[in-house]
Amino acid sequence: MEKRGTIASEFEHWALSIVIYIDVSSAVHAKAGIGRYAESLARALIAHRPGRFALFYNRVRGTQPPAGLESVPVRTVRAGYKPWRMAVWLGQLARVGFNRLLPGVELFHATEHLLPPLHGVPTVLTVHDMIFELFPEHQKPLNYWYLKATMPLYCRRADAIITVSESSKRDILARYGLDPARVTVIYEAAAPGFRPAPRNMVDEARRRYGLPDRFLIHVGTIEPRKNLTRLVEALQRLRDEGLGIPLVVVGGKGWLYDSFFQRLGEMRVRDAVQFPGYVPAADLPLLYAAATAAVMPSVYEGFGLPVLEAMACGTPVVSSNAPSMPEIGGEAACYFNPHDVEAMASAIRAVWTDAERRAEMGKQGLERAAEFSWKRAANETLAVYESIL
Repeated sequence: MEKRGTIASEFEHWALSIVIYIDVSSAVHAKAGIGRYAESLARALIAHRPGRFALFYNRVRGTQPPAGLESVPVRTVRAGYKPWRMAVWLGQLARVGFNRLLPGVELFHATEHLLPPLHGVPTVLTVHDMIFELFPEHQKPLNYWYLKATMPLYCRRADAIITVSESSKRDILARYGLDPARVTVIYEAAAPGFRPAPRNMVDEARRRYGLPDRFLIHVGTIEPRKNLTRLVEALQRLRDEGLGIPLVVVGGKGWLYDSFFQRLGEMRVRDAVQFPGYVPAADLPLLYAAATAAVMPSVYEGFGLPVLEAMACGTPVVSSNAPSMPEIGGEAACYFNPHDVEAMASAIRAVWTDAERRAEMGKQGLERAAEFSWKRAANETLAVYESIL
């Protein structure tokens, strides 16, 4: 453990009082959607109650707190992701309290699927989804067995559970038989930076990333449940009809992606697919705004944050109807069965070829995205904290 030198004296002052800690490990390690959740929630809570919170994360070389939060007190543990996960699990099994890592802790909020053992301290656990239970074939074996062994334990030990959709709540209750009163649904939202962008900024980003004038955008880690194989098969069908549609896949490689790249390499549409990889947060809204439409073909999402991010940028969304997508997108998106390639192709065709429909969807999407906010999420999260303190 260490105190960051720039705030050591401030933290010593804080350690004399009680503190609510927020785990932002997923944010500092850039873990896509979960990371954006942790960072956005932390920013909203700190803005709402300045001086009340501290940050926590597992630290490896080069990790830093999210930009703009450097002045917030922080505690870290020097450990890689896998060793830290094992330490937390073993600590829970042995009932060894990790309280010394968190001076003055009053409450701890675990924002991903990892709950440190703390004696006499209320804890809140955010459970984003039950993907590992519902689609074990989409997980790496070690990750699957870890989550299978630990998540029931963590859910029993947490004083309160937050999840991000009614769909996820139903899955959690069905799998673990928890008291429904312990599980609260608090919706995520697009971060404030996701909004319609000036045309000159969009055009500059288009040039910088080498993007075509019109394209579909998909944002997310490349992994099986994102259903990218069926997506490129749908685009191949449209190409065979004479409708060539470029696809830009934004996001890093996750796991079990070899079969997707192998299938893509066999298809004629491969030359129309671009992979810019992980994109800085400041550029992502510009890429959404540059796109003709955003596509989310996932077979399952706990929340589906890219749906709201695209809508907040004024970009029409074509999405699967898998849980929880219609719950989030409402009537502003065009939906399809994620297991039906023809249905996917039909939905994409309908939006891609109809400028008037895209304009209307863009307006509806802006209205839908405005119904979600991190200020509201922070208020509802504080209510959960207060209920267990």
